[in-house]
Amino acid sequence: MIRWLGLALAMVPGVATAQAYQCNVPDATMLTVRPDLPSEREPQRLLPIGHYTLAISWSPQYCRQPDRAARSRFQCGGSNRFGFVLHGLWPDGVGKEWPQYCKATSLLSERTVRANICSTPSAQLLQHEWAKHGTCMAGETPDSYFAKATGLYRKLRYPDMVSLSRQPLSAGKLATAIARVNPGMRADMMKITTDRQGWLDEVWICMNKRFQYARCPAHQGGVKPNARVRIWRGPR
Repeated sequence: MIRWLGLALAMVPGVATAQAYQCNVPDATMLTVRPDLPSEREPQRLLPIGHYTLAISWSPQYCRQPDRAARSRFQCGGSNRFGFVLHGLWPDGVGKEWPQYCKATSLLSERTVRANICSTPSAQLLQHEWAKHGTCMAGETPDSYFAKATGLYRKLRYPDMVSLSRQPLSAGKLATAIARVNPGMRADMMKITTDRQGWLDEVWICMNKRFQYARCPAHQGGVKPNARVRIWRGPR
């Protein structure tokens, strides 16, 4: 099976409607997963849900690091090319802590991984997101959890990231540009994260319990709105 989204559409100026510039679904050898379990560092936490975060990652920056690229051949190698990818849909707590690893779970099926790998281009990350976050959402199955997450992700639209990468940019300006092309969204409804050198890493979009865009709580992470942000466009 080959699924692809046209590079030409994704790269035109204005609003981009495709998150994957091109995605070829891999063979079964790259769709296997291993258990993802709570640990001393990542313990089980059974807490009520107060709101949600939809986290998207800027793939060119992820793949810029050789160690990541080496272990993420599907996302970073071959003919695949990604822009923003779905990290996950995270239930947040009422305060600063969040629920995680709420119940034991089996391994994801190859069918479920195959259906979602062009949104979240890592089979093991899909297993992690379901085990750590999805199990804390009452009544969800892997398929319904990923359908909810990818449904929210696919509705997102993006400004011209190439143009933004070529001009002085702050986190607030980037958030404003993203909000401008997404009806109902404001800049204060997302947080921008970067590495220590200011390169764009992720965008965290805050949502209420009805999965509507909402103002981020004060304790939500991310850099300050006036922080400089740089966007890596990938190898040229």
